[in-house]
Amino acid sequence: MSEVFDRMPEFRLETYLSRWEFAARYHLTASDAETLTVGELLELGSEEDRRAFGELPLSYTETWGSGRLREAVAATYGTCAPEDVLVFAGAEEAIFWVMQVLAGPGDHVIMTVPNYQSMETVPLVTGAEVTGVLLDEADGWRLDVDAVRAAVRPSTRVVAVNFPNNPTGAVPDHETWRALVELCEERGLRLVSDEVYRGLETDRERMLPQAADLSGTAVSINVMSKSYGMPGLRIGWVASHDHALLETLERHKHYTSICSSAPSEFLATVALGAGERIQARNRGIISANLPVFAEFFAAHEDLFAWAPPDGGCVAFPRYLGADGVETFCRELVETAGVVLLPASIYDSRLAAVPADRFRIGVGRRDPEPALAAFDHFLAGRRASRV
Repeated sequence: MSEVFDRMPEFRLETYLSRWEFAARYHLTASDAETLTVGELLELGSEEDRRAFGELPLSYTETWGSGRLREAVAATYGTCAPEDVLVFAGAEEAIFWVMQVLAGPGDHVIMTVPNYQSMETVPLVTGAEVTGVLLDEADGWRLDVDAVRAAVRPSTRVVAVNFPNNPTGAVPDHETWRALVELCEERGLRLVSDEVYRGLETDRERMLPQAADLSGTAVSINVMSKSYGMPGLRIGWVASHDHALLETLERHKHYTSICSSAPSEFLATVALGAGERIQARNRGIISANLPVFAEFFAAHEDLFAWAPPDGGCVAFPRYLGADGVETFCRELVETAGVVLLPASIYDSRLAAVPADRFRIGVGRRDPEPALAAFDHFLAGRRASRV
């Protein structure tokens, strides 16, 4: 495994955010929904939950995750039972092991682009061949199933996707989604689906069935971080009906996290019990924010092309300025303390991600102060160029 780490390239997103996420005043590119305090979360539970949390032993937990937590996770699926769930330390640990276990030298992976960097990096450094299928920017970042079909080889083992997509917020329609599942079933391909933003679709008709509910071999990856807004818990999971795969992943987990934090597992269980209320609250925040962002970008339509996300709490607008999005984002954070993620963070070795985009977050309360600082920065630039 050390050789794998030696070949790992810089994780651009994490490097960028480690520099600016806590140093800058306005985190306007946040990828998670508005969080709760521990007290607020426990108020959503029962009196027994509040008592039990105070008496919780700080001991090791089960490698698979506690029975109560796996029951709570399974309840968010239509066909999965607790034995179909393996808990991980966030979605990142799940991605790290899933992509290594499922594809290696001689295997071929098909992956949508843009994506979360580790999803493509891990199979590349472990020796698999990886083909990117670029979402169609001109058509609202549409997924082209025919392009996936055309990329299939005899050695293809995995099709990996992320919907609602990070960073574009794109969600395919139900017909396209089911066509992708059917293609994977017909060709004997493993569908790996990163579903961490599921539940934040402001149009509930857009919400897709989870991959593990549609296919006996599919892998669904989810986490408390994004749609529930609780990244500090570091609780994620894999759901699949393929128990042999889950057992293999559990053995690999012994070499990384071993098990999760007992307080985190307890709080995640409480949160999942109130999951519908929490996600509805976060959808309400997004719904209230979207007109605010639309108004801001409409006031600067000479510099930006804005489109709201289909789902999730991030969007990927275009920057139209002559200086380029990299210079723009750097000057914005250094001068005004407003963090955005420029397109280079989403560079891919698989397909050319448009170089004039940036990621912005729409899932946090009260974005107005950040947008005011953003607006002041733009006004200052305009004045300096008169």
